[in-house]
Amino acid sequence: MQAPVWVLGTMSGTSLDGVDAAMVLTDGETVVEFGPHDYRPYTAAERERVRAAFGRWPGEAGVAEAAEVVENAHLELISRFSNVALVGFHGQTLAHDPGGRGTHQAGDGALLAQALGLPVVWDFRSADVEMGGQGAPLVPFFHHALGRMIGADAPLAILNLGGVGNLTWIDPRRTPPEAPGALVAFDTGPANAPLNDLMLARRGLAQDAGGALALAGSPDATVVEAFLTHPYFFRMPPKSLDRNAFAGLLDSVAHLGDADALATLTHCAAAAVARGAEHFPSAVAQLLVAGGGRHNLALMQALSRHFPEVAPVETVGLDGDMLEAQAFAYLAARVKAGLPTSCPTTTGVPAAVGGGKISHP
Repeated sequence: MQAPVWVLGTMSGTSLDGVDAAMVLTDGETVVEFGPHDYRPYTAAERERVRAAFGRWPGEAGVAEAAEVVENAHLELISRFSNVALVGFHGQTLAHDPGGRGTHQAGDGALLAQALGLPVVWDFRSADVEMGGQGAPLVPFFHHALGRMIGADAPLAILNLGGVGNLTWIDPRRTPPEAPGALVAFDTGPANAPLNDLMLARRGLAQDAGGALALAGSPDATVVEAFLTHPYFFRMPPKSLDRNAFAGLLDSVAHLGDADALATLTHCAAAAVARGAEHFPSAVAQLLVAGGGRHNLALMQALSRHFPEVAPVETVGLDGDMLEAQAFAYLAARVKAGLPTSCPTTTGVPAAVGGGKISHP
């Protein structure tokens, strides 16, 4: 087993708010300590350059320009840190089509390694997809380590509310994370992405801050019921989504005013999580929520209609803004140690596999 080192993980999510970076002291098995973290927002112009490349593959129009934005933002942010032994660089997902064209994260880790003078672990998803897995979600192995770190002695669930929602059921008593019965994980459905897209389209704003406008509206139950008939909800996990898999959702609320449309999309997101929880091997007493969506009071209230206790991950001493960046620090250490980063119950890959490639300066 390797000695714990300080690893810097980065994450640029589908919500396109910016880049998170966080330090973790880890050996790839145990999370020893959390270190400094920082955030670098995208400018409106940068956001639009990346957004214009969504759904596109290497070599297609706009992809090189999006990658340049992603690389420059990461270089600027990573350069603020010191005492970094290893970097975990997720890149920016532009397209995700497991079973089809594969998965595409913009950003060249080899270029970053040269510019930073540090080893960089990147391209975390391709190996899983090439072996027949979904390539997502990858954070569950980190969630399992967190369950052990906080001393949980019974199954718990962690929900990340980014552009897409993803849910991890964890039994921390079973180790390692790829052991039978230790983990079940999957994407639940759209979360912040349609809310942010609607706010941008109708009001020119990046988000409905705190869910204030959604709280003023009333959900259209007919739209929510129709949403739950989508074929995705009838597939067994593991399963994953592209950001635009529910692209027609905005059309379904086109007849509603802003507040009612947001309330409806919020209840769709919560209902998707509740539908996902039907796949848990056993019930959980608490749903811990990470990601930007936990700041959305309307979304948290909607979730509370479906679960006995819904709480942000801060209630157990974690940082919900940095969880995914920390996860890619942890996963980078696992790649360096030659340990698996996904398994059949997280991505549907036939056997536990270690993803990621390491580029040295």
